[in-house]
Amino acid sequence: MSPMRDEIEKLRQIEETVRAGGGQKYIDEQHRQGKLTARERIDHLMDAGTFVEVNMLAQHQCTDFGMEKNRPWGDGVITGYGKVEGQVVFLYAQDFTVMGGSVGRIHGQKIASLIRMAREANAPVVGLIDSAGGRIQEGSGAYSLIFAENVESSGVIPQISAIMGNCAGGGVYSPALTDFIFMVDKTSQMFITGPLVIKEVTGQEVGSQELGGARVHSQISGVADFVCQNELDCLAKVKKLLRFLPSSFNQKPPVIPSLDDPGRCEEALAEILPASPKKVYDMRRLISLIVDNGEFFEIKAGFARNMVVSLARMNGRPVGIVANNPLFLASAIDCDAADKAARFIRTCDCFNIPLISIVDVPGYLPGVKEEHKGIIRHGAKMLYAWKEATVPKVTCIIRKAYGGAFSAMSNKEMGADLVLAWPTTEIAIMGAEGAVRILYRKEIEAAADKARIREEKIQEYREKFMTPYYTASKRQLDVLIRPQETRPHIIRALEMLENKKVIRAERKHGNVPL
Repeated sequence: MSPMRDEIEKLRQIEETVRAGGGQKYIDEQHRQGKLTARERIDHLMDAGTFVEVNMLAQHQCTDFGMEKNRPWGDGVITGYGKVEGQVVFLYAQDFTVMGGSVGRIHGQKIASLIRMAREANAPVVGLIDSAGGRIQEGSGAYSLIFAENVESSGVIPQISAIMGNCAGGGVYSPALTDFIFMVDKTSQMFITGPLVIKEVTGQEVGSQELGGARVHSQISGVADFVCQNELDCLAKVKKLLRFLPSSFNQKPPVIPSLDDPGRCEEALAEILPASPKKVYDMRRLISLIVDNGEFFEIKAGFARNMVVSLARMNGRPVGIVANNPLFLASAIDCDAADKAARFIRTCDCFNIPLISIVDVPGYLPGVKEEHKGIIRHGAKMLYAWKEATVPKVTCIIRKAYGGAFSAMSNKEMGADLVLAWPTTEIAIMGAEGAVRILYRKEIEAAADKARIREEKIQEYREKFMTPYYTASKRQLDVLIRPQETRPHIIRALEMLENKKVIRAERKHGNVPL
């Protein structure tokens, strides 16, 4: 056999060893836990035959604690690029079967280098995370390499993190710096400090899932954007998300042919609002009636449910929808809802996704708890996000738009390009009841029939100052529309705004109220 043939055979054997991961014992353990291996995950996500692995032969350089005797190829993480449904995507997948997927210096360098490659190639990067944490034999510093590249790439390319198993300690901050986080129910977890350390320091006993499982982060902390039933569901949803996103900030999101008539009117919208303004309805049903084929991809669905944020398509074009949901907290904006919306608005603006605001908001959530949590600071994030966003912005007022909360849902003054409104709209500094209590307090107190006078004044105030016609006369809304025509009006507005350009005042950067 020629020297070249010898080397080719040597390479084949090494590649075979690398692809075997940590061996069958550890692969079986992954499967026993209901988890796929890193390479199985890659095979399910990437188009067949397109994945090109880079830095396969990297090895750690540590010689302490006997580490020189255990130097697996790849150093516990698979990095490379390929295609997902025809789109170029960079990917790294931590391999728990190899040294627990622990992050050492070379491991961190591989991930950081891949993110940098993705940024320079103007392509999204997906991280499949499953790691025992930092490799203590090598000391600190490996994570910082990754964090730095996450920050450099923020707003340049989409960064997606899928937590496929364990993500703990400093490792949680890389996903936190990316645009979207997926978690798998019952098999993935994220926490800064694990259950054993918590018990040692505080004496408190808590399980991994109870501390940082998918349900915790999707319903309480708001860290996770999507919860998936299993790993295959997770990978399918990552693919779904990528369909809405451009490859980088300097491209527009992908348009697909729509079979849903852009001029479709929906008679059900005329009946969707209850007769009483105090009754509730599900905003998600309203959204389903106006978007293409009734389909939308809700983000943080279990967190701050008084605010709905979702991706959808209108005449084949991706849009971001921000909407109040009266089913929860009467759709008042609290700290969590403000954070959820502001983050989504900024993400859509990063990647040229037009924004639609659907408004039915009575105000910010009142109470000592919200004031002490900082509703002033949190609510300001929404104001900042809307005004900073340069993408097309269309606002449609459905029922209530009261006070400063209307500003937080994108009114004309905060930069909405076009404001539509249904005839049911009430726009005011506050509800009629509250306004009358302040404006006519002395008159009502002096009246013999206080209840009658109060109701008369409420009706008078509502008819004079809260109608959409009064608001339209002040040019605070642009078009009063029939509910059935909401979809075609929004689509026409987006078509009109397709080539919108905004020239920003020169500055280093704004100072968002974090």
